[in-house]
Amino acid sequence: MPDTGSVITDLQTRGMRMIDPRAGADSRRGGAGPTDHKAVTIDGLTVMIPVHTHAAFDSPYIVDAPDAEGRARVTRDGTFFAEISFPKRASFLDLATADGIPYGHIAQLHAKDVLATTVLQTCIRYESRKKTCKFCAIGQSLAAGRTIAHKTPAQLAEVAAAAVKLDGVKHMVMTTGTPAGKDRGAQVLADSAEAIRAAVDLPLQAQCEPPEDDAWHRRMKDAGIDSLGMHLEVVTPELRAEIMPGKAQVPLEKYFDSFAAAVDVFGWGQVSTYILAGLGDTPEAILEMSERLTAIGVYPFVVPFVPVSGTPLESHAAPTPAFMHSVLPPLAAMIRKAGMSAEDIKAGCGRCGACSALSAFEKFAPKEKALA
Repeated sequence: MPDTGSVITDLQTRGMRMIDPRAGADSRRGGAGPTDHKAVTIDGLTVMIPVHTHAAFDSPYIVDAPDAEGRARVTRDGTFFAEISFPKRASFLDLATADGIPYGHIAQLHAKDVLATTVLQTCIRYESRKKTCKFCAIGQSLAAGRTIAHKTPAQLAEVAAAAVKLDGVKHMVMTTGTPAGKDRGAQVLADSAEAIRAAVDLPLQAQCEPPEDDAWHRRMKDAGIDSLGMHLEVVTPELRAEIMPGKAQVPLEKYFDSFAAAVDVFGWGQVSTYILAGLGDTPEAILEMSERLTAIGVYPFVVPFVPVSGTPLESHAAPTPAFMHSVLPPLAAMIRKAGMSAEDIKAGCGRCGACSALSAFEKFAPKEKALA
């Protein structure tokens, strides 16, 4: 069997076809991410693998129906490739609030033990065709009636407490669409965190654009937020302007000023940024940016881009396994050298690691070799 990082990378870039689509936890089509995926466990790591994308429909990987213990074989051209298992559906998703809102409209389970929510399902970028991030589908979930526009602090606290009690959730991710205010969503995240931490002892990550005033970092920390994500997504300035014209109006210099201020508050390795590989940035550009980030204590969480139906980039190809192999092993070494690791992050996407093979390359340090 190939090494774990190679297996995960190949499946995440090519997707997989399932004999039994009902196996494991429910998968979602469209909307805020991660979407169009199925959660599977490989060598003890739970990761998200595309199953509803164009690449997945043509994938060479076939997943057999799982056995009684939830294990399944993955084959390629009839030859064994890997063994996987499926996390179970979360029990909290069977509940609803007193006023009838399904818990699944307030938060979802990611991977096997991470609770995730988009506190504000609206965004000033998304509402304008000239400003929207071309990969984003935040409004689809709301338009389809699968969520609500604003999750209140009380609702989030109720669902978080249930998820910990019923499903053993270990940490929580709170992201948000960007509102019009200068806090860029920090206020609503801080309010939510205060209510959640009053109800349950659950490590929290918040994700937002850099607030205009760096004082918001301390306010979020004091509200109970343990780690912070401020996501670049794309690193080349010209490409940022093309793919996310609204968000690119916040210059990289502002991000780095805010990164430095946030690391002072949350600590080394507790501030992270998402980078979507495969949108046009070269491996060299991603690694150069990652060098700059790790030098100041920011964890670069690089994930393979997954096109989502209904977005302007729905037909954009996913990166190749070779592309991801040119980035992830050297990035993992860079992260270790900087004294950071996914395991040390208190909460959030980097700690979860399910949308990338990065944590596998950190953990197992396999050979830098892509599968053919």
